[in-house]
Amino acid sequence: MSKVIIIGAGIIGCGVARELSRYDVDITVLEKFNDVSCGTTKANSGIVHAGFDAKPNTLKAKFNLLGNAMFDELAKELDFPFKRNGALVLCFDKEGVDDLCELYQRGISNGVDGLETITGDKARELEPNISKQVVAALLAKSSGIVSPYEMAIAYAENAAVNGCKFVFEKQVVSITKKGNLWQVATQDGDVFEADFVINCAGVHADDINNIVCDKKIKIIPRRGEYMLYDKTRGYLATRTIFQMPTKMGKGILVAPTTHGNIITGPTAMDVDDKDDINTTFDGLKEVYEKSLLSVPELNKKFVITQFSGTRAHSVGGDFIIGESEKKGFYNVAGIESPGLTSAPAIAVHVADEVAQKLEVDKKADFVAKRKGIPHFATLSDGERQKLIEENPLYGKIVCRCEVVTEGEIVDSINRPIGAKDVDGVKRRTRAGMGKCQGGFCLESVMEILARELGVPFEEVLKDRNGKIVIGKAKNKR
Repeated sequence: MSKVIIIGAGIIGCGVARELSRYDVDITVLEKFNDVSCGTTKANSGIVHAGFDAKPNTLKAKFNLLGNAMFDELAKELDFPFKRNGALVLCFDKEGVDDLCELYQRGISNGVDGLETITGDKARELEPNISKQVVAALLAKSSGIVSPYEMAIAYAENAAVNGCKFVFEKQVVSITKKGNLWQVATQDGDVFEADFVINCAGVHADDINNIVCDKKIKIIPRRGEYMLYDKTRGYLATRTIFQMPTKMGKGILVAPTTHGNIITGPTAMDVDDKDDINTTFDGLKEVYEKSLLSVPELNKKFVITQFSGTRAHSVGGDFIIGESEKKGFYNVAGIESPGLTSAPAIAVHVADEVAQKLEVDKKADFVAKRKGIPHFATLSDGERQKLIEENPLYGKIVCRCEVVTEGEIVDSINRPIGAKDVDGVKRRTRAGMGKCQGGFCLESVMEILARELGVPFEEVLKDRNGKIVIGKAKNKR
């Protein structure tokens, strides 16, 4: 059986793994962190873009449109949160109307359906809380919102059920060819062999490519900072609210999340350190002040957390997808916005192309559907009662802000590709994502993790590197 190594377990790596697991291939995913979705994917706007912004005849334009159309069915199949809520691009002065019309024409050229230019008054009918300064807007009905980390987890779980192996805390340090096989070495001295290597390493995809290929690529890490508002502010926007895009990106947006919060951001700052995900005073100030231009009623006293992430900006400005000049080494690099939207289509394209090159057939027993963790907060009283009867742990609320039960937390730890730390539980269940940000439930979550993983309480981590308990107080617990 042909062997394939995928480097990176973000939305692209997990998507490719799932789609490639349809074929009769032995797949191993190597990830430097201890879980999936620990890089760009977890610090993402969660916007499913309509496709009007990408330059025509680019890979971004092609895969944006194809990927967008796949979300409704894919979300049902893999059971992750998605909503087609639509979007508005706001124009604040008459001088900008021509640019707005140009954006409309670009969308039409890209094949986007449901685009319409509307007046400021019409925009305020649709979104009453946007600024009175808005004179016109572009309405994109096919835009949507998704939970990016839950989507990546769904991909990974389904890939694992179909035989894909995920190996964590394996940072790739060298890749060499020995005969017909690629040898991929990790920081701890392990060596993995494969017939084919797929580079999905995000902001580090150029580092991986440049180990192997004479044709070098360069990825610039572009940091984006965000602010997340409490659910009580969820009424402020039902659609994604964009400002006119610039050469640095789509600007500061105001958008609902799939779970009812409001998110604002991101900034766009090119940085030297690819792992620099610090928030800054100036960056958050920019997010807040610019978001007020769109929705003046936003108030930072309702912000419950701030975060940042880095996007993989290719100096060429487009996605890099395809087999390199080294046979059997395939790049999926420079996947910045609209990378999340494009991910489903990219995954299918890459998997089909690699399978064709390996001359392998599809499996007869591929499992296409995946059922997620039941979210107690969203269930009816009857559904809750039935769940509690089946598993009494679903009757014990651990996180009050998000109404997360012990049953959900235990399930998140023991599923395929289960949670290994507090942040892993948070991404899968939302425990600790509410207004108090884990202030009340953290200790309980840690106790459940310690029990289920069979480790001492003080060894439970926040994330891969973050220890929570540093020692025992004089009085024992």
